[in-house]
Amino acid sequence: MQYLAEGLRLPTNGLDYTILAIYFVVVLGIGFAARASVKTSLDFFLSGRSLPAWVTGLAFVAANLGATEILGMAATGAQYGVAVVHWYWIGAIPAMVFLGLVMMPFYYRSKVRSVPEFLLQRFDKSAHLLSSILFAFAAILIAGVNLYALSIVVEALLGWPQWVAIVVAGLFVLVYITIGGLSSAIYNEVLQFFVILAALIPLTLLGLKRVGGWDGLTGSLEKSHGSNFLSAWGGTGIGDANPLGANWLTIILGLGFVLSFGYWTTNFAEVQRALSAKNLSAAQRTPLIAAFPKIFIVFLVMIPGLVAAVLVPKIGTPGSDLTYNDAIPLLMQELLPNGVLGIAVTGLLAAFMAGMAANVSSFNTVFTTDIWARYVKKDRSDAYYLRFGRLITAVGVLASIGTAFIAASFSNIMSYLQTLFSFFNVPMFVVFIIGMFWKRASMKSGVWGLLAGTTAAMVNYFWIYKQGVIDIPTDQGANFVSAIVGFVAGAVVMVVVTLFTAPKPEAELAGLVYGKESPDAVEPPAEGDSAWYRKPALLGWGAIVIAALCYLPYSL
Repeated sequence: MQYLAEGLRLPTNGLDYTILAIYFVVVLGIGFAARASVKTSLDFFLSGRSLPAWVTGLAFVAANLGATEILGMAATGAQYGVAVVHWYWIGAIPAMVFLGLVMMPFYYRSKVRSVPEFLLQRFDKSAHLLSSILFAFAAILIAGVNLYALSIVVEALLGWPQWVAIVVAGLFVLVYITIGGLSSAIYNEVLQFFVILAALIPLTLLGLKRVGGWDGLTGSLEKSHGSNFLSAWGGTGIGDANPLGANWLTIILGLGFVLSFGYWTTNFAEVQRALSAKNLSAAQRTPLIAAFPKIFIVFLVMIPGLVAAVLVPKIGTPGSDLTYNDAIPLLMQELLPNGVLGIAVTGLLAAFMAGMAANVSSFNTVFTTDIWARYVKKDRSDAYYLRFGRLITAVGVLASIGTAFIAASFSNIMSYLQTLFSFFNVPMFVVFIIGMFWKRASMKSGVWGLLAGTTAAMVNYFWIYKQGVIDIPTDQGANFVSAIVGFVAGAVVMVVVTLFTAPKPEAELAGLVYGKESPDAVEPPAEGDSAWYRKPALLGWGAIVIAALCYLPYSL
């Protein structure tokens, strides 16, 4: 991500800083309030599996709604137009529904505390250890992205030095997670969700008003950028050139299936929120409840990007000091009065902290339960693991500060995140999906599938794409291809290894393979779960139908 333009310093005053200070006080207050509920390691890592679905659902979507997404998707809208809707309506909703309806019963009924722990039950220790290490490494890298992005935005908007922004944000995340555990992170994410909306909604409405409403916006963009800029699928035919650098096939397979399902179904930073729900029904409804605001959030990041493309025609062009990443800060400077400006700045900081907290809280769980307690210090008291979980949280925050400088070497944060997902999430997804739907998949196939998928994705990106062996127009296009290559390589290796190694005994597959439920798999419905809005299947299909209907105006 490039540095934001120097001219984007915001005219903040005492009112704006007061709003910001109040927010930080509330965040710490939530952390101290949640401390009373943390008595065991299960309370610290999974909130004692006691939270209601509406809380975990809002935390689920807020954990993903980091400022890297807000800035990055607005930048994508300014650069590629309404094609940004692909990341939401086919790149999120179907996978969130699949997680709720199909995968959450496996996660929740198995009583696992993390995603890698499920691989231990389905495959063996080698698959479990490798997946734990890969996930912990990826979580720290992604947390570092949020810290780096925060530092350059705060420096440009408020004038704070980068190191100050990194230390302040990291300190606050460290304090409220260390004190209150996952409950503190989740309840703060619920607060952050509403703060983020309070920042984006005025920005979107005032932006539309400035350009003459929706008709004025689309009319201006069609004249300046052409009709394909306002069409989700325009110019995506195979062989056609388009700014996104991807055709309809790589969009559907690379983004809509492999990257999307890999992220939403195996990324423990998201799944952890659902595992903290009070029962299976609430766990299933967590990603489904999150899917509904996810459908409409795209408008709050896409429209500001489109407005920026109209107001500043030279944004992102050669010779301009404004990059596409400047879209949101530029509109904040141009459109928001003091007070509302303070809310918007607070919303950006809240988004960064939500993204970082999600990854740090998932990192401390995986490192403590899947690596330390399983392979380093076994059979210690619960109090020991609770203390260690708090200690490793501090280590994770410090490590995130270090990995923030890795993110600095990439020119586009969203491209960097998609690269990480293709390396780490996609191989884990192929192992999950084959292990869940093919009972013959052997115990040893899991670790080899992970290795093959990760290696193949990295080879495709660093050698085939970066070295120009095959011409792929953009980083985003290369990420889609890397995801497909990683998925196919992992699947093929798993099948081959399975043919030459022993399968898991069928008696041990109950509850781990689709169609082979464990004896206690049928859970009696909780009181009040008979209402239609509590039925996961209806919620899931409703989200898909609404997302499909939203696609229609942009598909022509």
